[in-house]
Amino acid sequence: MTTAPADSPGALAPAYGDKVIAVETAGSDPIPDAERHGSPLQLLWTWASPNIEFATVYIGVISVLFFGLGFWQATAAIVLGTALGAITQGVLSLDGPRFGVPQMVVGRLSFGFRGNILPAAANGLVAGVGWFAVNSVSAAFALNTLTGLRPLPSLLLVVAAEILIGFIGHNFVHTFEKYAFPALAVIFLLAGGWTLDHADLGGGGTGGGIGGFLLAFSAAWGYAAGWNPYATDYSRYLPRTADKFRTVLYPAAGLFVSVALVAIIGAASATIVAPRGATPTAAFTGHLPGWLGDLVLIAIILGAVSANALNVYSGAISLTSLGLNLPTWLSRSVLVVVSGVAGTAAAWASLSDAGSAYEAFLLVIAYWVAPWLGVVLTERLLQGRTASDEELSTRLSDRSFTNRPGIAALLIGVAVSVPLFSNQEKYVGYVPAHWPSFGDITPLVGFLVSAGLYAVLSRAGRGPAGPGSGRRTPGAAAG
Repeated sequence: MTTAPADSPGALAPAYGDKVIAVETAGSDPIPDAERHGSPLQLLWTWASPNIEFATVYIGVISVLFFGLGFWQATAAIVLGTALGAITQGVLSLDGPRFGVPQMVVGRLSFGFRGNILPAAANGLVAGVGWFAVNSVSAAFALNTLTGLRPLPSLLLVVAAEILIGFIGHNFVHTFEKYAFPALAVIFLLAGGWTLDHADLGGGGTGGGIGGFLLAFSAAWGYAAGWNPYATDYSRYLPRTADKFRTVLYPAAGLFVSVALVAIIGAASATIVAPRGATPTAAFTGHLPGWLGDLVLIAIILGAVSANALNVYSGAISLTSLGLNLPTWLSRSVLVVVSGVAGTAAAWASLSDAGSAYEAFLLVIAYWVAPWLGVVLTERLLQGRTASDEELSTRLSDRSFTNRPGIAALLIGVAVSVPLFSNQEKYVGYVPAHWPSFGDITPLVGFLVSAGLYAVLSRAGRGPAGPGSGRRTPGAAAG
């Protein structure tokens, strides 16, 4: 594998290494062996810290208040959905040390060089704008509740910190998550114990039924799997010799434990009556003693910054993965700022109705992540995985490499699942309109349709040459 020249947009400075206070200059190009460092253990806190925050709490809250589940029903849906999203996070992380490139670049194996532009652009928008806005709003409300500072100035202070961390880059992000982790864990464990002690664990539940369970499952899975398109962004600097079992275990464990526990605390808090007219963060902390409530508000701010450091960083990395000939000045660090500004605008627009916006966003992101994941995971099993790493690495940088079945399966999966199964306030698909008990199974349908279709089309298009037969040119049969 080769790297770009030192003056190109994605070039890697030769002396970045493990420096923490140094602006990373790498874009989407492979990380050379000389720059590889770290161990899989760092993936534990890198994926735990960003989820010990209020956005995760709200998964449990909406499961009880909006989807009508009792506490134990919500807990079951949260654990199941989170577990599935965490397992795939670990599996995808393996390609970081293997190829040394971001997740959206690895996606070229599934969708081809040009076909991958669509999912890479979608992830750049969802991560750098959508998720950035969601987490910034919760942090702004927490700062507003804690200090009395008006929401807009609170928002601007928060996003400045988030953009700065993403701007500096990979090593600083990992270090920030490492030191944020113990503070976040201790505060949320204290708040969780207090909340569970005062909650009505036999309460909640307004007849959500199987539909409510599927909605909560989809929300939990969508939240956890929403990190999947970032997986190798934070494992690509690991040495090629990194232990494979630990490279799977640590990101999966960090993601699962943090999301499941914090969302369950949210479900418990939803059984406690909140003050009328309280902001979402004030409602969550209203039952806590003053000192603990203030600590939780600080943790909500810190957790949101932890999450958005990853969101704005990976959003920018996804944009560099488009493979476009960007001008030299439009580097990864500049794209972090551009994404952060766009995300700030989106956050400002949603300050007045954050709860409804978040509920819809949680479900909608799963609408594209599920078909994407179906293709990517199936490709790992059926496509060129018998080829050598060197051959696969060549495909990643080959602009003529195509994989038409991948992009076809992705688009058809979305086209089938969303119109028929979507269950949103502004659009209800045919199935939930006639059978409301189905809730929203759009992600499940999208995943199965895209995975199955890709398996069929990929086998049919591969021809007699067999799997891993080399690159495909635009005029050749896609496989």
